[in-house]
Parts: sequence; C-alpha cells; structure tokens
Amino acid sequence: MLRGMKKTLLGLLAITAVSSASAASYLGGSVGSGATLHYQTDLTGASAMRYGLNLDATNFQFNNLAVGGSVDYLGDFVGTGSALGGLTPYYGLGLGAGVVLGEGGGVSVYPHGTLGLRYNVTDPLSFFVEGNVGPRITIGGTNASNVMVGSGVRLGLNYRLP
Repeated sequence: MLRGMKKTLLGLLAITAVSSASAASYLGGSVGSGATLHYQTDLTGASAMRYGLNLDATNFQFNNLAVGGSVDYLGDFVGTGSALGGLTPYYGLGLGAGVVLGEGGGVSVYPHGTLGLRYNVTDPLSFFVEGNVGPRITIGGTNASNVMVGSGVRLGLNYRLP
C-alpha cells in the first residue's frame, strides 16, 4: 500500500515537473486604450495568465496621478490557427483596477471579457490585436460613484523569454 502511494506521488511529481518545464513566459506591451506593460505565463499549451500595468498614468493633466493594472486569463480557440493563415483567435476574462490620486480622485474596477487575434512572427516574437468590454464601476471622483460600460482596444507584442 505504501509502495503504491510512493509510486503515485513520484508519478505526479514527474508530470508536474514536465508540465511546468514546458510553460513559457513572455514580456510585452501594448498601445491603444492606454499603454500597457505586461508579463504573461502559459498555464497549458492553449491558455495563459497575463499581469499588466496600465501606464496611461498622468491623464496629461498634471494635477492628479492615475495608476492601474489588470489580471487576465486567456484561452485559445483550439484548432483554428491553420484555418486562419497562422492567426490564433483567443478569448479572455479579466479584472482591471485603477486609482486616481489628487484632484478628482477615485477608485475604479473593470471586470471584462476579451476577444483577440495573435500572430507568431518568429519563435520568440508574436503580435496581437484585441478588444475588451465590461462594466466599469467607479467610486469617488468628479462624477461621484457610477457604473457604465467600459471598453478598450489594444495592439501589442509578446517576446518569449528564453
């Protein structure tokens, strides 16, 4: 009984080591609805997590500072890349948050859905275009508290880390 458990645990550890060794990590950025820097890591061959820092930070008003970020789960629509000439469509769910300090300060939360297309140019480099939409919930600020529909569009690139 104990020997069987040891074999099972060793087998699970081996599978975990192989699957985490094949996970790729990326650094990238995008422009569009703000400028973003992000870190992305593969969960599987067809899904990833992306952690972004939104850099449309100053709002170009110089009397406040806005900082935001988002965490997004991304999944490929599997089996569609060859039919679309190398473009890989993907979907995602994410949560963005931001804070504005200074005049008109407030906090916002942005749960959103994402649709995008990715194209692998070379082994380490890929480009993407994506759009997202969801409710933007704001507390404080010049408009007091409100809920409205938010949206965004991005054009970006990913560089696979060695």
